[in-house]
Amino acid sequence: MGFPKLSLPGGRVWLRGAMAAVATNCSLRVKRLLLDAKFEGYKLSLEPLACYQVGLDSPVAEVKLRDDQYTLDHMRAFGMYNYLHLDPWYQDNVYYVDQLGRIMNLSITLILFNEEFESPFVIVHSVSFVNSDAHSVSVLLLRVEKDDSDVEGSGFHVSLEWVTITKTAKEGDQGYEISKRRLLQGKSVPHYAAIEPSGDGLMVISYKPYTFIQQSDENEYEGSEKKKAEEKKKEPLYYWQQTKDDLTVTLHLPEDFTKEDIHINFSSNRISLTLKEQPRPVLEGTFYSSIDHESSTWIIKENNSLEISLMKKEEGHLWPELIVGDSQGELIMDPAQSAAIAEQLMHLTSEEMNPDPSKENPPCNAQELEECDIFLEDSTSLCRFDGNTLKVTHVVSVR
Repeated sequence: MGFPKLSLPGGRVWLRGAMAAVATNCSLRVKRLLLDAKFEGYKLSLEPLACYQVGLDSPVAEVKLRDDQYTLDHMRAFGMYNYLHLDPWYQDNVYYVDQLGRIMNLSITLILFNEEFESPFVIVHSVSFVNSDAHSVSVLLLRVEKDDSDVEGSGFHVSLEWVTITKTAKEGDQGYEISKRRLLQGKSVPHYAAIEPSGDGLMVISYKPYTFIQQSDENEYEGSEKKKAEEKKKEPLYYWQQTKDDLTVTLHLPEDFTKEDIHINFSSNRISLTLKEQPRPVLEGTFYSSIDHESSTWIIKENNSLEISLMKKEEGHLWPELIVGDSQGELIMDPAQSAAIAEQLMHLTSEEMNPDPSKENPPCNAQELEECDIFLEDSTSLCRFDGNTLKVTHVVSVR
């Protein structure tokens, strides 16, 4: 029995994995039939580029940022954005959104859609499809929004709003209205995000994970934000540490707990921990990457804590999170790792303001370092979200 294949919209990479109710760790394979063995490289042409000019009755809508929208994520999301979208099937056609809120194909109105969006956004991806004999368009909108609950980070979060508009069934009405509106939030601008051609799923490649936020109404959304802020104030459910080879997870147990009161099941990509008299697992989810579950163990320590030792299947790769989308734990940085990072940055810092600029590696003041000077993301993950269940179905570690 073969595994189903999933393709990235607009790409040529295939993803193989077993379909399941939970997220499945997968691996990417090159489809070698698409590789050209005779390809030598691209050559720069000196021919002038073709330019076309068309008069518009309304200018192209641009995102204009305020003075308080200054983070690196804002620059990544809006700074180098192209507001003209080339039609992949008819390359003479260009789509854009004008200042009247219309989706335009040069001078032809395609969809009449009247909806107000308060904060600035860019269109990351869109697809057109027919479902139940009704024409629909799914659009992925990207925003960088203020997050008052984030007191330790930049104070902003990244939102991906997945909006589906469907042609109305009213006789004589050619307009469109919103049929579905879903919201995802994360802490980094995605490297890649695209809706599947059928409109049933969403692919996101990012350094930090995205999670769905239920948005039935404004009150419920505000309530979820307050709940998140309260959860941040609570004591973490577990603490975890890592080296290049393994991970250690520590949970505090109630008094007088024995091995018989603990039930742990973990496979190469998933863990489930249930305690006595608990109807549901206290810890459950999909690992960020695969583990060697046969070499992984757990014990009860003398200080009444449970210690789980997990062996990484891919050595040398640091995980940004233990369980995909889980915020109940806290990463404890190894002092040796902190010291190694500090030593690597030593030549960049000084108590003096650039004392010797003629040196090969002149130091700079630590206060001059900005968010863009931080290490580039060395590990990312590809997640597939189901449009109906709003859950992650597949996870791939991408380097």
